[in-house]
Amino acid sequence: PTHGKMATENCDAVNTEPDMELLSDEELEREAEGFKEQGNAFYVKKDYAEAFNYYTKAIDMCPRNPSYYGNRAATLMMLCRYREALEDAQQAVRLDGNFVKGHLREGKCHLSLGNAMAARRCFQKVLELELENGQAQQEVSECLCSLKVVFCMDRALESAPACHKFKILKAECLALLGRYPEAQSVASDILRMDSTNADALYVRGLCLYYEDCIDKAVQFFVQALRMAPDHDKARLACRDAKALKAKKEEGNKAFKDGNFEAAYELYSEALTIDPNNIKTNAKLYCNRATVGSKLKKLDQAIEDCTKAIKLDETYIKAYLRRAQCYMDTELYEEAVRDYEKVYQTEKTKEHKHLLKTAQLELKKSKRKDYYKILGVEKNATEDEIKKAYRKRALLHHPDRHSGASPELQKEEEKKFKEVGEAFSVLSDPKKKSRYDSGQDLEDDGMNMGDFDANNIFKAFFGGPGGFSFEASGPGNFFFQFG
Repeated sequence: PTHGKMATENCDAVNTEPDMELLSDEELEREAEGFKEQGNAFYVKKDYAEAFNYYTKAIDMCPRNPSYYGNRAATLMMLCRYREALEDAQQAVRLDGNFVKGHLREGKCHLSLGNAMAARRCFQKVLELELENGQAQQEVSECLCSLKVVFCMDRALESAPACHKFKILKAECLALLGRYPEAQSVASDILRMDSTNADALYVRGLCLYYEDCIDKAVQFFVQALRMAPDHDKARLACRDAKALKAKKEEGNKAFKDGNFEAAYELYSEALTIDPNNIKTNAKLYCNRATVGSKLKKLDQAIEDCTKAIKLDETYIKAYLRRAQCYMDTELYEEAVRDYEKVYQTEKTKEHKHLLKTAQLELKKSKRKDYYKILGVEKNATEDEIKKAYRKRALLHHPDRHSGASPELQKEEEKKFKEVGEAFSVLSDPKKKSRYDSGQDLEDDGMNMGDFDANNIFKAFFGGPGGFSFEASGPGNFFFQFG
C-alpha cells in the first residue's frame, strides 16, 4: 500500500480509541508537531528509519499538513526509496500547491527515477512560485543542468557500464543535487579501482565541502591537484574552501579577542564566498547573530538566526540563539515557541530549564508591571521605590484633577489606584519576593482588589491633616503639608 493510504488507515485505526476522540484539533496539532520534532531529531542523527516512523505518526495525527509529507519524502529519499518518496512529495503539493520544497522533492524523485520530463515540470513550477528567490533559482538551475546529465549518463552507462568518465559526470551531478551519499558511493567505487583518479577525488572533496567538512575536503582537492595540476574545478573548489575556512577562522579569532565589530564584518565577508554552501553558511549566519547580540543589534541577530534556520531547519544552536534574542527583546511568546522546538528535539535538563524560564517570563509579562507603573528599574532600592511612589501618587491624586473632565478624572483615578497597588507590593519584602518570582499574589491570599489606594496615600503622607491640595488659580495647585 502507498504511504498516503497507510497514513489514512493508521489514522482511522487510532481514531477508534477513546482518548484520541477526546482530543481537540489544537491538541492533535500539538501532538503532531511533537512527533515531527522527534522525527527531525532522528533525521539530524541520520537515523532515517526512526525519522520515518515519527513523521508517519505526525501524518496520522494531522493528515492534511503538507510539511509532514514533505519531511517524510526527504527521509525516504535518504533511504533511496524514491518511488515512495515521490508519492509523499506529490501528496504534499496536492495539499499545498505553493509548497516549494514539495515541488523540488517531487522533481528530484522524478529525476532519480529517470523521468526527465516530469522532473523538468516540477522545477519549472518552483521558478513560477519563487522567481525572485536567489537560492531557489540557483538550486533549480543546478537541478535542470544536472537533470540532463544524470539522465544521459544513466542511458550511456547502460551501454558502457565500466566507463569511469560517465560515472564521474553522474557523481558530480548527484553532488550538486545534494545527494551526497550516492555521489560519494560512485566516486568511492572508482577510487577502489583507480586511487589516482583526480575527478573521483574532486567529487569526494565536493561532497565533504558541502557537508561542512572543509578540512577533509581541502585534502581531497589538494590530492586531486597532485594527480592533475590543471584540474580547474578542483583548483577553484580548493580556493573557495580555503578562503571560506580562513575568513571564518578570522571571524572566530576576532570574536574571541572581543573585537565584535571586526568579527561581524568578517562573518559578513565569509557569507559572500559561496552562497551554495548551505551548511557552512547556516553556521556563519548563527555566528554573526551571536556577534550581533553582543553589539545589541538584536533585531539583526534575530534575522540572521532566521536565515540560518531557513538554510538548516534542524540547526538547534540557531533556535537557541534566536530564543535568547527574543528573551532579551521581551518577545516571550516567540522565545517559548523556539525553546519548545528545541526541547522536543533534545530533551535535556538545560533545555527544559530554558523553556520553563521563558514560560515564566511570558506569564509575568501578562501581569501588571509594577516597576513600570512606578517608573523604576527592577533592581530599585527601597528608597527609590518610595520616592517614585511619592512623585506618581501626587501626580495622579484625584483631588489634583477635580476640575478636569469626567473622562480625565476617571483615567487619573485609575492610575492613582495602580500606583498605590504597585507600591503596596514593591514596598513589602514578602509580596515583592513573590511578585518577582512570578507567583500569583492572589493565589497566596493577597487579594489586590481589597486594598484602598487612599489609605495607602494617607499612611505614606502621615495621616489626616498631614497633606492637602490648594488651588491658586484655574488648573494650578500646590501641595501643603501639616
